[in-house]
Amino acid sequence: MPTITRPVRSTSVAIAVSLALAGLTAVTSPVAAAPSDDRILAEAQHTSDKARALARTYVKNLRALNATIYHCMPWVEVDKHSIGFFRPKHLAGDERYLAVRLFVEQDASPQFAALAVEERASSMFSRYVGPLLRRMAAHGPFLTDPAVDGFTVIVGWLKQAPHNGGRAVHETIAVFVDRTTAGEFVRNAIPPRGLAARARVLAFDGDTALGAVRLTAWEDNFVATHKVNTFQPEAGVTCQ
Repeated sequence: MPTITRPVRSTSVAIAVSLALAGLTAVTSPVAAAPSDDRILAEAQHTSDKARALARTYVKNLRALNATIYHCMPWVEVDKHSIGFFRPKHLAGDERYLAVRLFVEQDASPQFAALAVEERASSMFSRYVGPLLRRMAAHGPFLTDPAVDGFTVIVGWLKQAPHNGGRAVHETIAVFVDRTTAGEFVRNAIPPRGLAARARVLAFDGDTALGAVRLTAWEDNFVATHKVNTFQPEAGVTCQ
């Protein structure tokens, strides 16, 4: 998986981490108000007939999902062509997972960087993976369509700022959840810790693959409750 090389914007947030709770808090400037459809992988760019059929069937759903992420999830950016139906490389056959890749816009935090990799990954998993999975499932019949085999959430963040002209260090987790597990989580049949236990989670430190990691997860309502005071979503947009 390539390193995310996007520079941190001047309006990005500072993250302060409580070592006891491994929690994340943030404050930032206003955000612009229009999602771009280039975040969605075009039908023709999918690599199998199955994937292209899914992209064609659900194009409006993916646009709505993109808009919801943009308006309702503070301080994240979706990479170009990062919403679509991708095949997890660790699975055999043409398994297609509805996937979203996010970059969390934040400043480097020495306290956060001092945590163990599993603790940092657990914090990001708890804050973003569950809430995004619920939004993905709410934007179409993905939990009942047998052609959708599961869900992928990829979250990247700045681990450490560059020193003396060096490169910034980014971390990434790639989370793969089969359709059955996703359905149980969305129906509240399993808690976040159960989701983390049953998901396949791969971690990356820059370009270095760290392999599968086991995480501890908890309920984190930051995405649902924290609002940017100066930002108003477009008319008709409801965030839940």
